[in-house]
Amino acid sequence: MSSPVGDQAAPEATTPLAGIRIVDLSTTLPGAFCTQFLADSGADVLMVEAPGGSPVRALRGWPAFGRGKSSRVLDLKSAEGPTELDETLRGADVLVTTFSPAALIDLGIDSNALLARYPRLVIAHITGWGRSGPWRDLKGYEGLVLAKAGLSHAVRRMAQPPRPSYVAVPYGSYAAAHIAVQGILAALHERDRSGLGQIVDADLLRGVHAIDAWTWFGELVGIRWPEAYNSVEAWTEQGTPQSPMLLALLSAPTKDGHWLQFAQVQPHLFTAMLTELGMMELLADAKWKGFPVLESPELYREFWSMMLAKVGERTLVEWQRIFDDNPNLCAELFRSGPQVFDHPQLVHDRRSIVVEDPEVGPVRQPSTLIHTSAGLLRQPSPAPLLGDRQGKWSADAAVADPGEKGRSTPPLTGTTILEFGEMFAAPYASSVLADLGARVIKFENMGGDNIRSLLQFPEAAGAKVMQGKESIQVDLHTDEGRAVAHRLVASADVVLQSMRAGVADRLGIGVEALRAINPDLIYVSAPGYGVDGPYGSRPAYAPSISAAGGVALTNTPDAECATSSLDEVMHQVPRITTAGTSAELQSDGLAALSVASAILTALVGRDRGRPLHELRTSMLATVTHVLTDWLVDYEDAPAAAVPLPGGNGLSALYRIYDASEGHVFLAAPQPKEWTALVEALRDFTELDEERFATPGARAANDDDLAGRLEAVFSKEPAVFWERHLGAAGLGCVELYEGAPARLIQTDPQLAAEYTVSAVSPVFDEHLRFSPLVRFSRSEVRAPGGCLAGQHTVPVLREFGYDDATIAKWQDAGVIHCG
Repeated sequence: MSSPVGDQAAPEATTPLAGIRIVDLSTTLPGAFCTQFLADSGADVLMVEAPGGSPVRALRGWPAFGRGKSSRVLDLKSAEGPTELDETLRGADVLVTTFSPAALIDLGIDSNALLARYPRLVIAHITGWGRSGPWRDLKGYEGLVLAKAGLSHAVRRMAQPPRPSYVAVPYGSYAAAHIAVQGILAALHERDRSGLGQIVDADLLRGVHAIDAWTWFGELVGIRWPEAYNSVEAWTEQGTPQSPMLLALLSAPTKDGHWLQFAQVQPHLFTAMLTELGMMELLADAKWKGFPVLESPELYREFWSMMLAKVGERTLVEWQRIFDDNPNLCAELFRSGPQVFDHPQLVHDRRSIVVEDPEVGPVRQPSTLIHTSAGLLRQPSPAPLLGDRQGKWSADAAVADPGEKGRSTPPLTGTTILEFGEMFAAPYASSVLADLGARVIKFENMGGDNIRSLLQFPEAAGAKVMQGKESIQVDLHTDEGRAVAHRLVASADVVLQSMRAGVADRLGIGVEALRAINPDLIYVSAPGYGVDGPYGSRPAYAPSISAAGGVALTNTPDAECATSSLDEVMHQVPRITTAGTSAELQSDGLAALSVASAILTALVGRDRGRPLHELRTSMLATVTHVLTDWLVDYEDAPAAAVPLPGGNGLSALYRIYDASEGHVFLAAPQPKEWTALVEALRDFTELDEERFATPGARAANDDDLAGRLEAVFSKEPAVFWERHLGAAGLGCVELYEGAPARLIQTDPQLAAEYTVSAVSPVFDEHLRFSPLVRFSRSEVRAPGGCLAGQHTVPVLREFGYDDATIAKWQDAGVIHCG
């Protein structure tokens, strides 16, 4: 195996999770993501596979998903299976499963019984919907989750004209995996105090809602005060932008057909773009009065079309020269597949490695998600051969110290995190950890975090990311402000900063300055691009990262070549823009969940005497992990999954169909589901034909099969098909065609399962989404948000500043008290 020359991995014995033993029973992508991260962090992961191997082995990304793990073949359905599993768990710290509640019963896996035998064991369940609630028995396929929760509707502009669309990027699987990671690591951290393990639950539905930055509170405002303000869709039904932001975040192809994603969001950057396009002089015409806010969709369309045409007058090489010469102008090239690894920042940060796989040869793949100042966290070993570790672990299960009984305090009680950053991509990580009991003190600039003002209703956009935090406003450009930060750092456990390259050092809160004050400090840098390098000083916006990281073209690969005319380009822009970033699904949330996992890894490493004092993640690096199955590269690699033309799914057995009323998502891709589907539809059509008899035959005749199913589903409403096929044990759900956040808040059964009551100074008592992880024993918190500077005075008093000093600083503009 190898990694780029000069990249130094941490020695195996010093990786933070070295010595943690994990039994991996998972058979799906969320489990693969989860245990890959844990293995990359040093854990000893043993995959328990059925005869024939895990389904994950069939994925293109298997060489990366399996790295650092070992394999044991065990038939859980055999007479000896339960006993052999029991022996395998002897000496394990963690068990990970992705079985449904019904499947666990069928296999005889009883988590409570396992805990009784192995009281220090942490058992993690990853499911589609959670193991309780009204949807617990639905099949857990990601396509079903996104469809029934309203996410397929939310990205309807991926189709033109708009209609519910299939999302290829595994947002839910990745998010659920990291929620499970957080639950596992928090439980291990708590175990050091109590001596006891417990059960943790993660699911895809909570995962996709975690990614959403602000629509929850936007919908809450609409529910409470429907006349408060009129929200305006970003695009008209005809696909015309009607938001100035879409002009600043312009997606456009060059003369030679390469799509670029601009991010000229700040006023001076937008002016630089219009100047380069030769369009500034147009604004003197009264026709464009009020620009960038325009009076009609027709005016937006006209101005937008001129911008697109101007970008299309130059080749990619010509635009790259302009970007090199003009620091106020930049754009990301839309990338896809392995070419993502060639992004200059990823090359600089050594974010791809080559591992020599014994079966397929050299495999280019993402490096570890966590880096240190020396490089990747661990040098991965290749994915295991099937059954390479059939022997038992040598150690028996440790006996639990009686410790605490019954319910315990939140697992991160006593942990203090200082947050220096804005928006969502890193700050939401500390919100997640606040729910687990951490104290989070957020340093805000004198104007407050910009996310607070992104929606028309004050504070709605920032309400979620402010949950559980104490906000202090301190001017870090002043000596007094830096002294405040330094005093708080002395007793903190973690500093999280997400500033652009060099900014933290200039403000006196860089890693060297703060670790000189507190040598035990865990310092986490989580910028958009990197802590240095060619893109480190650039602002990172979700559309830019999604373009550079391959998100947009993974969801809509056919849009890339649609550049033959301006009309065709205008038809594709709403599709490719939505494919990269929507309000509900974007890279910021994925990055935040990764940061939370990184922080917990460092905390557990510290518990075990393997501290990580400086960690680095980035939003761009996170995307390479999310898209592992598309980015890995090796000779004769199987093709990655590509959405069908029209964007309704992957195959006839995994896609959206029109019903007589509404739409359904059918998920029956496994060979073992075919017989049940044939029988369930026998009264509507005959599918037991030779051309559909085998998986290969069905694949060869996929269009014909889809046509047959289209005719069937058109005969009855979607609600009928969900009930009828669900009764046959098949995956089929009615698509929800409304706002996902509104559905959860207004359906009483869903609200009871997925929400809790919280209090904030803006929204008083309100529903918020519940904490992401559920524990069998540890409590969690569910606080509301805060105002900018709301806690400046009490925090300063707590850390020894008297009222006279506070008043003097307030008068001098050093602090602001909300």
